[in-house]
Amino acid sequence: MKRVTAVVIGAGQAGLAMSHCLARRGVAHVVLERGRIGERWRSERWDSLRLLTPNWMSRLPGGWSYQGSDPDGFMTMPEVVAYLESYARSSAAPVEEGTTVLAVRRAPGGDYQVETSRSTWRSHAVVVATGHCDVPLVPAMARHLSPTIHQLTPSQYRNPSALPEGGVLVVGASASGVQIADELRRAGRTVALSVGRHTRLPRRYRGRDILWWMDRIGVLDERCSEVRDIARARAQPSMQLVGDPRGRSLDLAVLHAQGVRVLGRSIGIEGTMLRLRDDLAETIGAAQRTLERLAARIDALADAMGAPRDPEALRPIELPASPATLDLVAEGIGTVLWATGYARDYRWLKPLPGALDPATGEIVHEGGVTPLPGLYVLGLRFLRRRKSSFLDGTGADAEELATHLLRHLSTPSRAAA
Repeated sequence: MKRVTAVVIGAGQAGLAMSHCLARRGVAHVVLERGRIGERWRSERWDSLRLLTPNWMSRLPGGWSYQGSDPDGFMTMPEVVAYLESYARSSAAPVEEGTTVLAVRRAPGGDYQVETSRSTWRSHAVVVATGHCDVPLVPAMARHLSPTIHQLTPSQYRNPSALPEGGVLVVGASASGVQIADELRRAGRTVALSVGRHTRLPRRYRGRDILWWMDRIGVLDERCSEVRDIARARAQPSMQLVGDPRGRSLDLAVLHAQGVRVLGRSIGIEGTMLRLRDDLAETIGAAQRTLERLAARIDALADAMGAPRDPEALRPIELPASPATLDLVAEGIGTVLWATGYARDYRWLKPLPGALDPATGEIVHEGGVTPLPGLYVLGLRFLRRRKSSFLDGTGADAEELATHLLRHLSTPSRAAA
C-alpha cells in the first residue's frame, strides 16, 4: 500500500488546479487519472467543438492564462488538451495516468483507502475532481425507441459523416444540442430539435462578448449564498452559446431560419412515434424573461460606458406551434441524439456511508466540503460560484478548498464544516 497526504481523483482542469494549490501549500499528494490528462476533452467531445468561453477566460491558479495571439477566440479541443498538459508540466503535477479508481473506503484513524486498478493508496484527504459532465443522462423513454433508429449521446458524436444516412432528431436545446443541430443542418441533414428548458444568450451584446459583460458585472462570481435557490441554480441548463471564431450567436430563431424543425419537449416514445408537449411558446418565453433580466443588469453598466444599444440581440423568438406527435420514419429520421445533460457516476464512493445522497446519487456537500472530514469535491456546477464548472472558475474554488483541507490536516479530529 502506498501512502500520501492527499489523493486527487481526476486530472482535468479541476484536479490540476487543486494539485497546484496543494503543492504551493506543501501538501504531498497524487493525482489519479483513469485515462490521460484532460481525457474527456480528448475522447468525449466532437471534432469541431470549441470552448464556449473566450480564451482570455482560461485562467488557472498560479497565474496560468492563455498566452496566444487570439484572446477573444475560442480554443479547439486539441488546444485545450495542450493547455492543460502545459499547466501540469509547469507545476510538475504528480499525475498517475491510466489509473482507474475502483473504491474509496474509510481506513483506521480517520484516513481513506483508495483502491485503484494499479495499486492502493492510503491518505488523510481525498478530493473528487471528476467534473460535472461525467455520464450522459439518457431519459428512460429511450428504451422504447425502435431498434431501427440509431441513438447516441454528445459524448459519442464526432461529426455528421459518422452518423447513418437520414435525418436526425436532437433532443435537448442547451449548448451541446444547439451546436450539434447547427452542424448537422449545415452538413445538409434534415434536423429536428426537441426543446426543453434552456438558457438563451447572444454571443455578443452591446459590442462585447456576453461573458465579458457577465464577468464585468460580477454575475459569474456570484456565490451560493447570494442566490435564492441554489438547487435550481445548479440545475440551470448550460448556456445556449457557440464558440465560433466569427462571434455569431446561435439560438432557436437562427436554427429555424436554417431549416431546423423546432419542436416542444419530448415526453415519450413508442417505436418510431415521438410524443411531444405543446409547451414551445412557454419554454421560449421563460428563456426570454431570463435573458431580459440579465440584459437589464448589463445595460446599467453599458449605458454608463456609452456602449451602443443592441435591441436585435433581445428580439423575442416566435416559432410555429409544435405538433403533439412526430412519426420519425415518416419524417425520414434515422438517428436520435440525446443532448439531455449529464449525471455523475460515483459508484466507487458507495463504500463511504454518508458521502452520497441516497435519492440522487450525488455527493452531499456544502461548497465542496462533504460531511466526511477530509473528503472534498471540486469542479461541479455552481459549487461555490456561478462559474465553478468553467475552466476559468475552478481555480478560486480550489484555492478555498485547499485552505480548508490544510486546516483539516492540522486538526484531523475536527468535523468538516
